[in-house]
Formats: sequence, C-alpha cells, structure tokens
Amino acid sequence: MHAPGNVMSHSVLDVGVEVGKSFPVGATCRADGVNFSVYSKNAAAVELLLFDHADDARPTRTITLDPAQNRTYYYWHVFVPGLRAGQLYGYRVAGPNLPERGFRFDSDKVLLDPYAKGVVVPAGYSRQAASEPGENIAAAMKSEVVDTGRFDWEGDAPLRCPWAKTVIYEMHVGGFTRHPSSGVAPERRGTYAGLIEKIPYLQSLGVTAVELLPVFQFDEQDAPPGLSNYWGYQPVSFFAPHRQYSSRQDALGPVDEFREMVKALHRAGLEVILDVVFNHTAEGGAAGPTISFRGLDNSTYYILEQEHARYADYTGTGNTLNANRPVVRRMILDSLRYWVEEMHVDGFRFDLASILSRDETGRPVEDPPVIWDIETDPVLAGTKLIAEAWDAVGLYQVGSFVGDAWKEWNGKFRDDIRSFVKGDNAAVAKLPCRLFASPDIFAGEKWRPERSVNFVTCHDGFTLNDLVSYNVKHNESNREGNRDGTNDNLSWNCGVEGPTEDANVEQLRNRQVKNLLTLTLLAAGTPMLLMGDEARRTQRGNNNAYCHDDETSWFDWTLLERHGDLHRFVKRLISHRLHLVARHSWHDQALADFLRQAQVQIHGVKLDQPDLSQESHSLAFTVRGLEGGMIHLMLNAYWEALAFELPRAEGAVWRRLIDTSLASPDDICAEAEAPPVAGLTYLAQPRSIVYLFAQTMN
Repeated sequence: MHAPGNVMSHSVLDVGVEVGKSFPVGATCRADGVNFSVYSKNAAAVELLLFDHADDARPTRTITLDPAQNRTYYYWHVFVPGLRAGQLYGYRVAGPNLPERGFRFDSDKVLLDPYAKGVVVPAGYSRQAASEPGENIAAAMKSEVVDTGRFDWEGDAPLRCPWAKTVIYEMHVGGFTRHPSSGVAPERRGTYAGLIEKIPYLQSLGVTAVELLPVFQFDEQDAPPGLSNYWGYQPVSFFAPHRQYSSRQDALGPVDEFREMVKALHRAGLEVILDVVFNHTAEGGAAGPTISFRGLDNSTYYILEQEHARYADYTGTGNTLNANRPVVRRMILDSLRYWVEEMHVDGFRFDLASILSRDETGRPVEDPPVIWDIETDPVLAGTKLIAEAWDAVGLYQVGSFVGDAWKEWNGKFRDDIRSFVKGDNAAVAKLPCRLFASPDIFAGEKWRPERSVNFVTCHDGFTLNDLVSYNVKHNESNREGNRDGTNDNLSWNCGVEGPTEDANVEQLRNRQVKNLLTLTLLAAGTPMLLMGDEARRTQRGNNNAYCHDDETSWFDWTLLERHGDLHRFVKRLISHRLHLVARHSWHDQALADFLRQAQVQIHGVKLDQPDLSQESHSLAFTVRGLEGGMIHLMLNAYWEALAFELPRAEGAVWRRLIDTSLASPDDICAEAEAPPVAGLTYLAQPRSIVYLFAQTMN
C-alpha cells in the first residue's frame, strides 16, 4: 500500500480509459460507460478503485488519475468505457498528512464519493478500521454507480399542500414497522416497502405529511459498544438513500424502493419531508474514522479551529461541516435539488440549522450565503423548508432565522405548553402568544401563523407517554452512566415514577396526554406529532434513545388497542382542525389575515378578568368572527375543579366538542353529535381542557 502523503505511481491498468469530464460531479452513467468526477483541492494523487463485491479484499481494477490530464481545476475525473449501473467503486487519495495545517490525507483508506447515489456496506464494515492506521479495503463502505433515469413516476409530482392544511407526523422509517406487531412481512419490516403497507393507517389518522428521520446513508456503528446508531444523524452521504431501509439490495433497489414509497404516499395525499443533516458527518473529531470528506479534502469540508489540528464542534458530534464554503454550498444545493427532482420529496427539516448561519471560520453572519442559496433556488421554489433554528453551543435563532420561506421548530411552544399542563407557576401568561402563533417570537414581517411549527414532543426527548410518566430521565441502557440526554424535561409522573397499575394515576396520565395534544392541534401554527404518541408509545423513560434499534424505539402496534380511546381522540382532533380550515377556506394568507383581525377575548374563571399572575393555572378564550359562530376554550391546569363563566352565545347554543376529563367517547364529539351546554357556567374538572362552540341558528 501507499504511505500517506506519497504520490501514487502510474498504473498500466489505466489503459483503455478516457480523460472524462469534470461535470457532473459523481458517477454518471452514459451509453458506453461511466464518467467519474470528484473534488479535491489539495490532493497530490487520486486513484479510482473498482470492485466486484462490497467485501473484496482487493480492487478488481485500479485506475490512477494523471493530474496533467485527469484534473480540471480541482476536479479529478475519468471516463471508464464498459461500466454500468451497479458498479462498486471508491477512491484512494494521497496528499500531505499535516493536521496542524488542516490536511489529513491517508492513501491507505478507501473513500466514498460524496456524490454517490448508492452506498454499499460490507458485512465486515468496521468504523474502527477506518479510524486506525493501515488499509481497510475489505472493511470499507463502497460507492455504487446508480442510473436514476429509468423510473416510471406515472405523473407523480410534489403535492404543494398549503401550510394552513398541514399536520406533520415525525416518524422513523425503520421503527415504524420493525415491531412484529406491525403485521408487515419479516422481509419488509423496517423498510420503505414496509412503510407503504401502513399508509392506510396514516390516512386514517388524518395527518397530511410524514417527516422522516434521516434517510441519507449513515453509519450505524457510530454508537456505544454493543448498540446501534438508530436515529441516523451520522451521515456518510448526502445523496444515497439508507440501504438498510430497503428490502431490495440490487443496484437500484434502495433508490427505486424509496421512490415507490414517495409515489404511494403522494397517491394517498401525504407529503414527504426529509430530516436532513448538513451540519456534520459521521467522521467525528480528530480520532474519528476516515470515510470520505476527511480523506478527500479535510480543510475544505470542515470548519477547523485556529490551530487547524482541531475541529470546530458546534454540533456536539466532533465536527462541523463548512456549509458556507463554496464547494460545500454547491454540494448541499445539489443534494436538495436531487431529492426534489429525482426523488420527488416535498420538503426538508434542517437539523441544527443555525450552523448554516456560520461562516467559514464559525462566526455567525447576518446573511449566510447557503441559506439564501436554498431560499432562492428555482428548483426548490415551493418546497417546504423547516429550520431547527439552534445549534449545540447556544446559537439560538428561533424567531430570527433569516429568509422568507423558512418555517421554524418552536422550542418555546414545547416548553411553555409543557410547563402549563404540568402545573408550573408563571406559565399562564405565555399561553396567549403560544396558542396564537407566537407573535412575540415571530415579530413584525416575519410573523405568519405557519412559521411556527408547534410540537410538545419529537424524536429527541421523552415521548408523550413518558412526559407524563417520569420525573427524570432513565438512560442507563445507553451505557453512558445516565449522563447523556437533557435533564430539563418539564415532565411530571402524575405521582408514580414509571409504569403503574394504579387506575387513578393512569386516568390522570391519559387526561394529561389529551391536554397536550389538544393544545398542539388547536393552536395556530403548523402542528407536528411524534410517531406513536397517539397510542402512548413509551421508551421506558429514555429521553435520548438514539442508539436503540429495538423495542425501546419501535412502534408497538398493540398499543392502538390498549389505548384505543386516545387513538380515537387524536383522529377526531385532527379531523376537527382540518374541518375548521376547510370550512373557512383558510389558505395561508387568509388564515394570517383572520388572526390579525380576529376578535379574541381573554378570560379567567370570570369573563374579561384573566388572571395572569404567577400562581394562576387557568385561562379561557373566546374567539368571534368565525363564519356563523364562535369558539370558547377553557384551560384548567389547576388540581381542583373550577367553575368558568360563559359568554352569552348570542342567538345560538353552546355545544361541547371536547372535555378531556370525560371518558371516551364523550371526551370528543363530532360537531353534529356535540351535546348542548345549559347555563352560564361550566365546571371544568381538575387538569382538563374544555372546547365549546356555538353556531348561529338559521
């Protein structure tokens, strides 16, 4: 093998290849062969390795690129006649190994093509072998040539669902169907094909979009010993769909199965939003593996500290992608375009999106080029863009994230709603803003109701069941001494830590879950639910289950029967939200206009006397100006029943749509079946939410 830093010698095996072209970047199929192009500014020599099998100990062919002929600017390229889709390949790159100058070339390592549309993982893949000195040919991931031009979309196109009509369901492709109770055949459990089988469930639930945890190929070994990286936030590729989510392992298997899933979801009226990670890679810090970017051009792809040997770590994972470096910006744009044009996805949720605001030195800047590139790109026009507008070291931009098209995860909605329902002091005063799209956060021209993506749970943290069942995290199974995961959960166990047979505690937990879901789905903004919360999925108190590809994280479908009342409640609640939007023809601008002009009165237990004091635990709202009626909402987070005064219904009759204190089916009714409410007061039970409506009688 070549020693790191040495220039590779010319090989006689290069006979028969052609110079090739620098564009397109990656591996591109042509009628008579494949063109390869890869970027490396500081490489001294580049080899293209061809393989027959992923676990081959030696390449079947090694092609050494001549820097005088096979390099244009900093792009190394070659055309190999006779190759076809399915060909496995990788690169070896020689250059200086001088960490103090930012160079970490290692010509022993097989590198993935950053633009590869397919990645194959050998049975003997070893992250450790990629981290230690010496060759790792048999143990390295391999890139795969993919020809994406042979798929029949049958007229499919992104759905362009208005934000006002959007209800997001955050889910994990693998965990959705891996549990034996899913009813999916064993060979399709945990796959794109398995998800297709459960589309009728998503339709019946009523959500309009699925937000998939990362589906870019990621390193499953990036986890504590004996565990597996489950969430997928350790990407090794930004173009290849994760192969382990495919029931097909042929050359086009993962790509086509993913596209079949998208096409099937679109036919069912469901949008597809991808959780994308453009802030770091699986290569980690200085002791991490050399998989792709580090070995191709470390100082180009990553933000380095001033002494260059250290990686800037704004992500908590060991490295930070240099997103505003021109080459990296182009790669991000090319990736997003690929997933929209070739894979037909409807949108993206950007993990730790504030990192995209950092320049090439890591300094936050006012107008980050990559964010404006994404915002103004014509291919991405109309695509849903959602920012997790913070990073791991305190850059918090919720309400100040740049751009006009971006929506933002509203972490303050999560915290303030949790705090109120839990019964904390000083929580009531924040409710009016949170329930009406947080105008205090998204102020001025940035305020539009859909900009606030409202959620109380997501993949990161407690599930909804665990939020009302545990006071503290229980992450011992992560093998990190319970030190990982946040300690600030704003959770309450309702009197008993963990599972219980106490019927009273269980009844209270069920009510609290309904309270949290009611506020999420009735609030103005874009609601997001976590997979399984509609059936009280539990992680047994683990609030950082990133490393558990097991029943800790999977959706146990037997819960739908055990908690059928809650499942029914959620379906009715979503249906009512979308019915309100449809009845009033609320497209995005119309809803914004209505909220600006809405006649909203805020009350306490007495009309027009809201108590926003530190010790208050209750509030009520009357919303007028609706077509033919009005709504009255009573929120009681107090531990005793409270009698709320009701406004006069003005020629109509108050009817009870929701009372979370009541047993199913009285907890939520269809409008036509909602019982009338007599009198001018309503006794709201402890820790409950009541929703009344009145329609003018014609």
